[in-house]
Amino acid sequence: MTMISLAVRLRSRAHFSVKRNGGGKPGVIMGTSASRRNQSRQRVGILIAGFAVLFLVVGGRLVQYGLSAPADTASIGGRAHITASRPDIVDRNGHLLATDLNMMSLYAEPRKIVDADEVVEKLATVIPNLDWRDTHRKLQSGSAFQWLRRQLTPKQQSEILALGIPGIGFRPEKRRFYPGGVTAAHILGHVNVDNQGLAGIERYLDQQGFADLRAAGLTSNAALEPVRLSIDLRVQNIVREVVSNAMRDYQAEAAGAVVLDAETGEVLAMASVPDYDPNEPSRTLPGGGIDKEYEKGWFNRMSNATFEMGSTFKSFTLAMGLDAGKVNLNSVVDASRPIRMGGFTIKDFKGKNRPLSIPEVFQFSSNIGTAAVADMVGIEGHQQFLTKLGLLSKMETEMPGVATPTQPRTWKKINSVTISFGHGIATTPLQTAVAAAALMNGGHLIPPTFLPRSQEDTQLVAQRVIKETTSADMRYLYNWNGVKGSGRRAQVEGFHVGGKTGTADKVIDGRYAKDINFNAFLGAFPMDKPKYIVLSIIDAPKTGENGGRTAAANAAPMVKTIIGRAAPLLGVKPRFGDLGAEQWLANY
Repeated sequence: MTMISLAVRLRSRAHFSVKRNGGGKPGVIMGTSASRRNQSRQRVGILIAGFAVLFLVVGGRLVQYGLSAPADTASIGGRAHITASRPDIVDRNGHLLATDLNMMSLYAEPRKIVDADEVVEKLATVIPNLDWRDTHRKLQSGSAFQWLRRQLTPKQQSEILALGIPGIGFRPEKRRFYPGGVTAAHILGHVNVDNQGLAGIERYLDQQGFADLRAAGLTSNAALEPVRLSIDLRVQNIVREVVSNAMRDYQAEAAGAVVLDAETGEVLAMASVPDYDPNEPSRTLPGGGIDKEYEKGWFNRMSNATFEMGSTFKSFTLAMGLDAGKVNLNSVVDASRPIRMGGFTIKDFKGKNRPLSIPEVFQFSSNIGTAAVADMVGIEGHQQFLTKLGLLSKMETEMPGVATPTQPRTWKKINSVTISFGHGIATTPLQTAVAAAALMNGGHLIPPTFLPRSQEDTQLVAQRVIKETTSADMRYLYNWNGVKGSGRRAQVEGFHVGGKTGTADKVIDGRYAKDINFNAFLGAFPMDKPKYIVLSIIDAPKTGENGGRTAAANAAPMVKTIIGRAAPLLGVKPRFGDLGAEQWLANY
């Protein structure tokens, strides 16, 4: 038994044949060669089977990964691509308005995060206002990818790298930067964190096919030509400053202004306040959440809001009567008594209570005289004329979010009367300026544009809407009011300014508020050959020059300041003496 035990220890996993002697006692233990071959085959077979199973498992997992969504398996999820570039935006003189900056964004791979609490604590030392709860939730999500903070500064990236946190990384992105900040906010608009245009010209670019190019991956590293606008940054800065100061000084709810080239339809400047900084379109409060008051600045009152423009509409009513041949500059209408119609009484503010010539109707802003002219033309002709001037339909321009004018569903005589002096119909300030340009430029309605437009291109889109003689008569009336009427508050010596004020009772909850105004001034210069239209608005001012609340006390001075500062930049040379406004009027 001793020899057998030793043999078992030495050959524990082999098969043996014990050959006994005749006496039945154990003999010599011998392993056969056949047994050894069988053992080798079994071992090789086991190895082959093991490797086969291993390869099948690995292959199956590879197929599974290949069929899974990229966001579930990749280290970088579907949104973590390199943000597409956008073209620079420049003004008409090549000054930069918007550009892309190269930034880094921080992401995490939660599956590789060991201690989420430690990661949050470390990141909070570098990233201001880090949302601890939300960041902790992302780190413990178990997903493959999570954004932690978009568009970090190079200093923040360096400090986070120094922390040596495993499971986090950086991806290059683009951030849109507007050097002028608030200066042209409502024209340029803004983009979201993925560099997609959301408002203004930025959105317009995406609508013109840029979004499709980005989706196709054709803009990430492309050298894109700058987009040139019609805006003059110098004039834009003046306009924005003037309207901002006016809202503050006159204690108003809002204000705005536009400078328009009357010969080409190019918008040279446009501002609406309150406004916002497109570099920070959604401002976050220290305690979290979005500043709702700040978001009110997104609303562009010049093209995306409609107002009853008050007596500025008398320009169109008198132009209608002149163009239809119902009146001329020597005509006289009876404005001696109020008009009673349908339970309403139409009267003049500080009326003269006497017959008035057409220039006097314009100068004294007579509601009675203007209503008489509208009555001569008739309801149908009145509606057709305003339609021809583009005041009853949505304005066509590059700016997204243009408001549609409102008008009575059915025009009656009382509607025509009130519309003649700017009540009962609401239009955008920009399209009011565009219609006024047609009165000044010889009678051509030219769609407004925020892109450069040549004289040749202008001829292709311009439409004659009034006679050239009517335009000449309207220039006379604007100049008359600039010298003798409410336009004197907008007169700039040497620059020959004409125009018309508009003081309207503001509509609140469907009713006119007697003690709250919406004021406007519609001006043009130089009046011997008007090149530019300037329109200002001021909403609910509490005061004005010399304590007044009418348009002459606040809207007109706004235009005066804009023209006084911007005219030299636009190349308009001042003229005095024989070429002054009064002499031109006398020689007409």
